[in-house]
Amino acid sequence: MSIAETKPGTILSRIIESRRAEVARRRRILPETVLRIAAGKADAPRDFAGALARDKVSVIAEIKKASPSAGVLRREFEPVSLARGFEQAGAAALSVLTEEENFQGALAHLRDARAAVSLPVLRKDFIVDPWQVWEARAANADSFLLIAAALDDATLGELLALGRELGMEALVEVHTAEELERVLAAGARIVGVNNRNLHTLEVRMETSLELGETIPEDRVAVSESGLRSAQDLRKLSAAGFDAFLIGESLMREPDPGAALERLIATAVPERSGDSGAGSSDRSR
Repeated sequence: MSIAETKPGTILSRIIESRRAEVARRRRILPETVLRIAAGKADAPRDFAGALARDKVSVIAEIKKASPSAGVLRREFEPVSLARGFEQAGAAALSVLTEEENFQGALAHLRDARAAVSLPVLRKDFIVDPWQVWEARAANADSFLLIAAALDDATLGELLALGRELGMEALVEVHTAEELERVLAAGARIVGVNNRNLHTLEVRMETSLELGETIPEDRVAVSESGLRSAQDLRKLSAAGFDAFLIGESLMREPDPGAALERLIATAVPERSGDSGAGSSDRSR
């Protein structure tokens, strides 16, 4: 199934439609053959999945200037400074928004942030075409986001396989039990549960709590969106989540790095004494 077939006219479908048109335009300017050459000269990819599976509070700190739901989050937006602050604060990895129209992102933000730190960096965008995966690798991305609601099964499998061919393991995002079943069948190794409904932008942390226990232990489970407190992270850790993607609440802080450092320091997971990550409630 595809988003165009299931929920036409929603926020997500409009963004996807716009992104497809933009990819078609950019492909005419920059052919895939050129991207393949650039990707071959890129830095070796860093281990995104491995960074999330550590025995600590693993936060993917997100760098973004704006969002469709909240508008501009940060007027003074310096990706390099933000990346360095997050690394110093103990982030496990970074996520950088590269979608221009709705998030005021850019691939340059990703390139600059990654060059300033040693952390693996995720390209956060609406990826629907192999051309974008090549573009991500050429820009030194170490991982990239795939949204199950925006992709049919064949395209999801194709993009996962291409990422692995290029040394990148994708973070595959779901919001419903049906989407989770699809991405597990596709072999996704990093599964993100988005607490934000991308069709309506409503946020419910319960989405992670409802879906997390059905993510197998051999996958890396990530909770995304609406996470603000140490209590949120402790609750989700107890539910079996290995990592947490946090953006908006940090971007609103005067010093995002300091805010992340405080959050990590107070969010000691209840599962820290267990023998394996996420062993409390995750299905086996």
